[in-house]
Amino acid sequence: MLYGISLAVGIVLLTLGGEALIRGAVAGAKRMGVSPLLTGLVVVGFGTSSPELVVSIDAAIRQQPDIAVGNIVGSNIGNILLILGLCAVICPMSVQPLALRRDGVVVVGASLLFIALAWSGALGRWDAVILLAALTAYLIWAYRTERAQPLPAAEMHSAEADELTAIPSSTTMIVMALIVGLAMLIGGSQLLLYGAIGLAQAMGISEAVIGLTIVAVGTSLPEMAVSVIAALRRHADVAVGNILGSNIFNLLGILGISAFLQPLPIAERVSQFDQWVMLGAAGVLLLFLYTNMRLSRWEGAALLGGYVAYLTLSFTIV
Repeated sequence: MLYGISLAVGIVLLTLGGEALIRGAVAGAKRMGVSPLLTGLVVVGFGTSSPELVVSIDAAIRQQPDIAVGNIVGSNIGNILLILGLCAVICPMSVQPLALRRDGVVVVGASLLFIALAWSGALGRWDAVILLAALTAYLIWAYRTERAQPLPAAEMHSAEADELTAIPSSTTMIVMALIVGLAMLIGGSQLLLYGAIGLAQAMGISEAVIGLTIVAVGTSLPEMAVSVIAALRRHADVAVGNILGSNIFNLLGILGISAFLQPLPIAERVSQFDQWVMLGAAGVLLLFLYTNMRLSRWEGAALLGGYVAYLTLSFTIV
């Protein structure tokens, strides 16, 4: 019971902390004169991934690589199958060709890069440098293409920042939002890991499975909130762009930072099963989107069904 309560409270704190941090960071970027495009591309991108970042870094430092890696791989699977599936059921989602050709392809490329680097059985510091260099190259490419071409993809990233309403305006409120958000993220991470590890031990489940499922879903709640709100408001491009961007940040940025701080061994089940599910989910999403540049309700239902199947298999595969 204690582990379950700790897990639940940790997820709540991570969600609230991530929200406060995003709002404070977006408000700070606006006061500093940062363009809405760059704010949506970088600040919101990193902000929605802040729970994954804090939890994976914390797990890596604690010598719990299965949770650190499982959190990222599981989040990327859940982002596509669970969150985009849910959003598509709420509202069929279209996607702009530029976002699909660039961000969609980069998600698949980042997944392949992870699989290639993890082939040795671990992510070391040189692997981390490669991942972070790839993220830097992607951000430069994305910013330059969207600034040079005022296409809907640029409007999408600008709109990501606008989805965050009730943003504090005064310097004091911005600083308070950042401090409170960071404190909640750190505290939530500690509680989440305590509950997740305790629950895994009590139920006889591996830490990798807990990281790939419960922890991954818990840290993905900010992405779910932003995407579902966007879907309800019929801002489909924001929902799709948010998920594609989050998956890129997760693989290249968060795993890169975590592996640089502490080399991460890759669990056998991740290398044999979960990483291929992650790659397959990205491939299926691209296939669905390329058919007629949209994600229909039945395709969203298929993604949700895929996630249910993945969860079922996750607790039966050793």
